[in-house]
Amino acid sequence: MNDTTGPADPTPQPARRARRGRGKEKPQPEVDWVARMADEVIEAAHGRDPERTIVCASGLSPSGPIHLGNLREVMTPHLVADEIARRGVPVEHVISWDDYDRFRKVPFGVEGVDESWNAHIGKPLTSVPAPRGSEYPNWAEHFKAAMAESLERMGVRFRGISQTQQYTSGAYREQVLHAMSKRDEIDAVLAQYRTKQTEPDAAQAAAAAEGSEGAHDAEAIQAAAEGSGAASEEDGGGASGYFPYRPYSKAFGTDATRVLSYDDDTTELVYVAVGPNGEEVTESMHLDRDFHGKLVWKVDWPMRWAYEGVDFEPSGVDHSSPGSSFQVGGQIVGPIFSGHQPIGPMYAFVGIAGMAKMSSSKGGVPTPADAMRIMEPPVLRWLYTRRRPNQSFSVAFDAEIQRLYDEWDALGRKVQTPAAQPGDHAMYARAIGTAHGELQRTPVKVPYRALASVVDITGGEEAQTLRIVQGMVGDDVELTSLDQLRPRLDCARTWVLTQMPAEDRTQVRTEPDTELLASLEPQQREALEMLSARLTDDWSLEGLTTLVYGIPKMQAGFDVGEKKLPPEVKAAQRGLFALLYRLLVGSDTGPRIPTLLLCLGAERVRSLITPA
Repeated sequence: MNDTTGPADPTPQPARRARRGRGKEKPQPEVDWVARMADEVIEAAHGRDPERTIVCASGLSPSGPIHLGNLREVMTPHLVADEIARRGVPVEHVISWDDYDRFRKVPFGVEGVDESWNAHIGKPLTSVPAPRGSEYPNWAEHFKAAMAESLERMGVRFRGISQTQQYTSGAYREQVLHAMSKRDEIDAVLAQYRTKQTEPDAAQAAAAAEGSEGAHDAEAIQAAAEGSGAASEEDGGGASGYFPYRPYSKAFGTDATRVLSYDDDTTELVYVAVGPNGEEVTESMHLDRDFHGKLVWKVDWPMRWAYEGVDFEPSGVDHSSPGSSFQVGGQIVGPIFSGHQPIGPMYAFVGIAGMAKMSSSKGGVPTPADAMRIMEPPVLRWLYTRRRPNQSFSVAFDAEIQRLYDEWDALGRKVQTPAAQPGDHAMYARAIGTAHGELQRTPVKVPYRALASVVDITGGEEAQTLRIVQGMVGDDVELTSLDQLRPRLDCARTWVLTQMPAEDRTQVRTEPDTELLASLEPQQREALEMLSARLTDDWSLEGLTTLVYGIPKMQAGFDVGEKKLPPEVKAAQRGLFALLYRLLVGSDTGPRIPTLLLCLGAERVRSLITPA
């Protein structure tokens, strides 16, 4: 596992003063955006009715694997609802499963799915067969189940609402009839935007990218401009007039339908159904008793706000531009459905190792379950907690995950000290648990990068792993089982096996590099002799770190604890690291030197660094 920096110098470093006004500073997270939003939601909801339960909402379409971008749709209201619950205020988080949406296209790369699923395009997601081998009755249930399991692991409690169940049971009967009776008023609202640009403008795109990390900025802007299927969905207009209802045909089961007329007195809707080969069939239904269809999205969403009494629901940039769902819904929910528009912050998109905006209709996009195979649930929660909703961020599946874990562990140490600020405590508390209790955490915390190195070098052999990690944690902790290192150890192992590039895997030399050993300069030879003689003086990660950094210091006449070093001593440290990498793994880089030494053992190290 390549690491060009070498081990970190354990000697204390002087505190650095914060620089101000010197170039562009990295945006800092708001002290506690969750608490601020909770304040706003409570004030608005209780201003309308102080006795009612506050409702925070999310909407997910199980059109394919529900990915880490979709997770922000859930985590933002979850965190706000959880903060409200921590204050003892009655609150509920609802997730509307948009499983009555049309099946738009066959996602690429889903196991058990082939081109034959194209025959189901246009049907409700709950009428599409599940992938082959699935234990679930239909497409929607298959993907809902995976997401629900992940949310449970993350401590997200919610009430799920199936839109298939709501529509087909007639739960929305009165709302549908009312929308149809008010279709001219709805059409007038929508008409204001039909000729306007419906995609996010540059300012909104920039807002989506605010606070994003490095090269992801451009991707966030591109992502903001793409929009989503729901945001650009047809609004119900047609040659025969405006009808905010889209039936699923009886003949073909799809929404390839064209409404011809509607009778307000009898509630009869007459429409043309178009078959897969272009054939047309005229059908009719009565909206007061036939429930095979749904309101168009821009009417459906505000209807649900009123029906559920939603107080808080965020939305992506594609739902927040002029003429988009959230903006139009705000002008429909009150006049048409006698409800109120929820507080709805815009959230930016989530990237994965340089990928642009994720779309669940594309294959290969990581899901929360994928992420929790390489990181613990509290760490995944922390990623969504530490950035304001309008700040984009990336979830690391590459070697960046090691730096991410270093930051996470640093936060865990910080909250145990007086230096921690209220925002640090709040952020950490929201990551490790909810109002209902704490999530599972690893009992004995060893740096992720160290565990990954151990797995990389040893292949994960349990006895060796236990021995090596015991040397890392020292005598203060007695390791009797690898279970004390789980689930972090399992996450690191999965990362090594599935994400680490083959060229970065560590290949320890089986024989000494005699040619290199014979060419050593006197100072290099002396450094290796010093290392060999002192290897077992303090056989621990801390002791070995002090040793490998200390040898060049001692050679230059400094104490091993000296912090102020001239450039030539720092260069000598780097030179020793490079020499050790070449002698031990035949490369210019590798795992951190102390970890590598600990994994190989003193005798093997001596056999590879001792000149003949």
